[in-house]
Amino acid sequence: MRVKRGVTARKRHKKLRKAAKGMQHNRTSSPRMARQGVQRAMQYQYRDRRNRKRDFRRLWITRINAGAREHGLSYSQLMKKLNDADVKLDRKILAHLAATEPHAFKGVVDSVNKSSK
Repeated sequence: MRVKRGVTARKRHKKLRKAAKGMQHNRTSSPRMARQGVQRAMQYQYRDRRNRKRDFRRLWITRINAGAREHGLSYSQLMKKLNDADVKLDRKILAHLAATEPHAFKGVVDSVNKSSK
């Protein structure tokens, strides 16, 4: 008996078109172009899941540095004093305090300065 492949091919193409939704030009209509676009998008997705962590760390460090410099310290000096004072605040929390809660950040800096003297 002959096997007709139309149903499975259509199902596969529908799946591809759904994944290529939002792309431009032929990538939404042509299965071959859609496959290429989706494959490339998945490569970027894999790479950028790792880069996101890197980017956020850079942003946090920048924010902490800006907050620390308002209080006469550099980022590295502040982090050294935090480690010496055994303060267990991570960069994400420190950056949030520096950006949105300047009084709380000042309190952290002051407490670290007191303990280091």
